[in-house]
Amino acid sequence: MSDPYHQPVSAARDFRPTFAKGIIFLIVLAGVIAVMLAGALMLRSEAGPKVAVSEPDPLSVEVAEIEITETFELDETFSGLAQAQRTSQLGVPVGGRIDSVRVRVGDAVKSGDTLVKLDTRALAAQLASSEAVVAEAQAAHRLALDTVERQRTLLAQGHVSTQRVDEAEAQAATAAARIDAARAQADTLRVQIDLARITAPYDGVITARFADEGAIASPGEPILELVEEGRLEAQIGVPSNVVASLVPGETYELATDTGTIKAKLRGVTGVVNASQRTVAAVFDIDAASGVPAGSLVRLSVPRTIDEGGFWVPLKSLTSASRGLWTVYVAVPEGTRARAEARVVEMVHTSGDRAFVRGPMQAGDRVIIDGLHRITPGIPITPRLAQRAATANGG
Repeated sequence: MSDPYHQPVSAARDFRPTFAKGIIFLIVLAGVIAVMLAGALMLRSEAGPKVAVSEPDPLSVEVAEIEITETFELDETFSGLAQAQRTSQLGVPVGGRIDSVRVRVGDAVKSGDTLVKLDTRALAAQLASSEAVVAEAQAAHRLALDTVERQRTLLAQGHVSTQRVDEAEAQAATAAARIDAARAQADTLRVQIDLARITAPYDGVITARFADEGAIASPGEPILELVEEGRLEAQIGVPSNVVASLVPGETYELATDTGTIKAKLRGVTGVVNASQRTVAAVFDIDAASGVPAGSLVRLSVPRTIDEGGFWVPLKSLTSASRGLWTVYVAVPEGTRARAEARVVEMVHTSGDRAFVRGPMQAGDRVIIDGLHRITPGIPITPRLAQRAATANGG
């Protein structure tokens, strides 16, 4: 049985050289690391590590020179609709069955033309009966008059009393009253027959038809819509501070989708609309203008604004805080330029431009394109825009 605590001498001899080799390896490795650290310390600069950084290429941007003004002119535009001066929904005041509708949508009619008729056979029969009652009352009246004459003759001969004459005259007066009542009844039926048709109250065009033949029309229910032809007006809401510049009776130009037309200012209502805060100016449109009813018309009123500032394109503005805006200015810096942010306040917008005020001087160049690439301080190469919209507001 072998003793684990007593190994052969040859095994101990094999172990010692291997351990020694490991020690030698660690010593050599430590020396190499020390040499590398020493070299790094020798190469280190007293000012710290140096990183190579190159200046970015200047960004090419389009700029426009601004012009400071104390006032500016603008054309304020207000819109309205060209409408017929008269539009009527036509119905009948009496009910009945519709016998005929003589017009269609789009038909032009003249004043007095018959447009719709109701079935009036029942009314015609009642009228015939009333006329017969009138004839009966007239016959009774003639008989009463003859009786009065006979009674007067007999009174003169002393054959009757005055009382008989008075009674005959009263019967004659009653017969005359019955004639008037019968005639009034007949006239009422004639009026009802006349109202059982619709006539055009003025020249115009039929724009809607709500019922056809055979339908039962109720009193006051619209059957047709008539729009007056040739006479148009436009009601345009304008602010109260603009009303003073409008002169009733003067002719103004109104812009439409088909061109410019002439219109005479009839008057101003003088009442402020509660919802729109405007006053209605009413214009009579020339009949020869050819503008269809319902067209949009626009009135331009020039106005001078006493407000200092300058014009810039809308695309040169970026949103800032508290309702303000930011523009970027190309500030010269030696042979180059850098972008500098300026905060401005918007006074008015017109189309694709805005009138603003802020810390600017005449001749400053505003960057008008590529704002998504601009940051404050970035080097830029400005190039002047071919059309300096900021200089003259247009």
